[in-house]
Amino acid sequence: MPDAPRAAEPRRRAVRAAAFRRIAGRAAAEASAPLAAVAFSFAAGAVLIVAIGENPFFVYAEMLRGTFGSLQSIGQVLFKTTPLIFTGLSVALAFRAGLFNIGAEGQAVVGAYAAAVVGIAGAGLPGAILVPLTIAAAFAGGALWGFIPGWLRAARGTHEVISTIMLNFIAVALTGYFVTYVTSVPETIHTPEVGAGARLARLEAFVPGFRGAPVNLSLFLALAAAVLVHQFLFRWRFGYEIRAVGHAPDAAEAAGIPVGRRLAAALALSGGVAGLVGTNYVMGYKYYFQSGFSAGVGFMGIAAALLGRNHPAGVVAAALLFGVLSHGGLVINRYVPKEFVDILEAVVILAVIAAAVLLRRFPRRRAAAEAT
Repeated sequence: MPDAPRAAEPRRRAVRAAAFRRIAGRAAAEASAPLAAVAFSFAAGAVLIVAIGENPFFVYAEMLRGTFGSLQSIGQVLFKTTPLIFTGLSVALAFRAGLFNIGAEGQAVVGAYAAAVVGIAGAGLPGAILVPLTIAAAFAGGALWGFIPGWLRAARGTHEVISTIMLNFIAVALTGYFVTYVTSVPETIHTPEVGAGARLARLEAFVPGFRGAPVNLSLFLALAAAVLVHQFLFRWRFGYEIRAVGHAPDAAEAAGIPVGRRLAAALALSGGVAGLVGTNYVMGYKYYFQSGFSAGVGFMGIAAALLGRNHPAGVVAAALLFGVLSHGGLVINRYVPKEFVDILEAVVILAVIAAAVLLRRFPRRRAAAEAT
């Protein structure tokens, strides 16, 4: 009998090794799908460049040189990356709850306007007080705008895709009205500037090489948000419940998780993260809210979440890629039409979707083959 556990040990090691190989294989497949999609997209872009009559190696080399050739250009990339991290995290958080948040654009607009209002009203306060208040206002504004479709979904069964799309239009119109008639600067489409205490320093104040680039301390707030979203989703019980609701709502309800409340909370938190876009523009760049500033940042956040596989680290990497493409498109505009980058981004998204479908089908085919 004493030899029985010893004899069973090789079998346990084999089972653990097989489980590790399955997990490692799955992780490799999850990581390789976005990389393959990006590679395919750049290959497709090369075909387009050839069709235009240019050398793709030269054009891509110019894009890299113009994007990473100096700290100033890197700062431009990081500035464009920052809001995409916020909206990408917002969309990814909602995805984890089984929700498709199309409203990050409107949530970002409302959050940015709330940040401007608080920054203006508290102009006499010191930065140690006003900066946290303004950041909290940005989060609260976005969270309120996210809670509305969350409540509608939980209480009335209204699909969040419909309600968030409609709320995007309402957010733009509502903030446009307030900018024009309440917090207006004559003959402009922006509010007065926020107080000096509400402003986030630009990185050029610490690193002279960034001079001329609008990248600011909100970049580190975005990275901190990525860490917090990861901890929330994968370390906290509340985040586990949200993921459980997204994975199997009926099972979650049977386990005693209040599904409706978790859906509403997920969209509120998702909206709050999107609202932090205002810290980049209002607090760190223009120092005021301007109508139309968002320029599709919410919809690009959807692309960042899809490419990043709804994981915070993946979202940061995807946002950086889109930031490179956005700034790189300006660099190569003299060689290819400005629409080239838009096409490249669209091909990336389509390739990611196709890769995700293939990734889901592969385990099923493999399991069916093993069964036969």
